[in-house]
Amino acid sequence: MYLRTLLDKHHVKVRFFLAGGLNTLVGLGVFPFLYLMLADNHLHYMVILCISQVICISFAYLTNKLLVFRTKGNYLVEFSKFVTFHLSYFVANLLALPLMVASFDVNPVMAQSIFAAAVIASSYFWHSRITFSAD
Repeated sequence: MYLRTLLDKHHVKVRFFLAGGLNTLVGLGVFPFLYLMLADNHLHYMVILCISQVICISFAYLTNKLLVFRTKGNYLVEFSKFVTFHLSYFVANLLALPLMVASFDVNPVMAQSIFAAAVIASSYFWHSRITFSAD
């Protein structure tokens, strides 16, 4: 009974956690998949990063909107706020990934996985208070 009360009280956080797990699996899978599929075609890992970000951000927006926060309408406003958050991290990612790869000799897939932790840690606060807020 206590667990049910706890789940009822924090249902959005629980859904965010579950969707976040799915988004993380997709996010951590898309870049390595594309890297393995496209690197032999001499496609630079930074181009692959750009492609993977478009796929992952679109997927994450849909899971957050439809499964987590369950908001109605406001697609363009919410999507622009969602993209603003992820675009900020993407710009930082564009700087951090080559730094980690070139300066610290970290494998691109490992470096991208490490960077993803910052996005995961801060996204709930942004999306619950800004992207999908009732305002």
